[in-house]
Amino acid sequence: MIQSKKWLQMSASAVLLAAIAWPQAAGAASPSDAAAAVVSSTQQASSAAAEWSAFVKQQYGIELAGAVSREQYAAALSKVVANISGKSEKEAAAQAILTPGAGPLRLVDAIGAAVKAADLKELADTYSEQKAKAVLQKAGVAYPTDASFSLQNARELAAALDTGLVTGSQVRDGKATGAVTADVAYQLLAKVAETSGHYKNYLGTVSEDGIYGKLAHAWYESQLIKAGELQQIVDTALKQGLITGYNLKDTAYDPHFDPERTITYGHSDLSHAIQLIGLLNREGIDAKVQFEPKTSAFIYLKEWGEPVQTDDYQVVQIENGNYIAYAKEYDLSFEFASVDEKKRFQPLILQYAKKNSEDATGLLKGSWWQPLYHSRTELADYPVITNNLIKQGRFLAQSFSLNDQSAKVVEGFNKIDDKVAVETYRFWVDQPFYNYLLGDYK
Repeated sequence: MIQSKKWLQMSASAVLLAAIAWPQAAGAASPSDAAAAVVSSTQQASSAAAEWSAFVKQQYGIELAGAVSREQYAAALSKVVANISGKSEKEAAAQAILTPGAGPLRLVDAIGAAVKAADLKELADTYSEQKAKAVLQKAGVAYPTDASFSLQNARELAAALDTGLVTGSQVRDGKATGAVTADVAYQLLAKVAETSGHYKNYLGTVSEDGIYGKLAHAWYESQLIKAGELQQIVDTALKQGLITGYNLKDTAYDPHFDPERTITYGHSDLSHAIQLIGLLNREGIDAKVQFEPKTSAFIYLKEWGEPVQTDDYQVVQIENGNYIAYAKEYDLSFEFASVDEKKRFQPLILQYAKKNSEDATGLLKGSWWQPLYHSRTELADYPVITNNLIKQGRFLAQSFSLNDQSAKVVEGFNKIDDKVAVETYRFWVDQPFYNYLLGDYK
């Protein structure tokens, strides 16, 4: 929770006085404990503010500073609403979520607009004057009776406090009718995204006790992805030899992580994922973890024998007698605390999750000859390849290629379906997988 410095100082003083006055009281905090608690709260507030602002900047390209104007906030809110609703920014702006006006933007007005954008208006309207006043008083916010602060303002502010859009410390001491700082504006914008399911999406963190159970549940609940017409396009590309394989993913599981601090790791074995998280935890590397279900498709040659099918591995025979195999897999996306922590990932994989011989020991269960992990931002010693992808609804199909082969893949997709829009981007991948694309199975 974000706390103002003044309130933190007041809280610290109160704790210190209590500790001095009743030194023998059970559980009484020492001055050093109180000071540590204040430092911790300040650090948490600073970290949260940084998270909100970084997310909004990265996801929506919104840059704010100082006191935010009505025009700036209205434009930013329209951009967020357009993104999460699938509307154009012009359509979102036409909703007039923020009441037009020539005056400065007050915090209570910005909060009211966020309440509407977060689809909480009807909840706010259920607050009676007495109920709204009680919520505000509990948060230490004075309830003015003049025309500058209406009952609707009070209702929206109470709803925002009860749902966590803002904290009491951010609106008390007359701040509710004051200016809107960039930090608070970023928070409100991120909270609007959060209530619609568009904020960071993850199972938990590497260091938390329950992460292994959450990961297991996510794996067992996932199934082979079927994507209709989209899948027919990439299956045709497989049959034609245009690509050697592809992945299907459900974008509802997109973690919305900061790409600067994120690595995505692909595999097909649950035990491997659990052991990988245990390895990171042992090495003191913490990170947010998201499980992204994935189906990998490739050609299964008829000379390999009759394939054994399960719920997680199915095949369909094609015209030349070969098969297209569909295998249940996953991506684990890790958002590390810093870029330096992100850089520590590869050495661990190469030492403990990269198979170099048939009889290799000391590796995580199910380690591959070519582990697959990648970054959307540059990393030293990672070669660059291209992702060629097609989206349809909530699903995407992607096929990785060497950079000089991407144009051929795009052209091939367009020949299969001239209405399809193919997106390409370059990204950084581990050397063993790059070698695989060159034709080296090891």
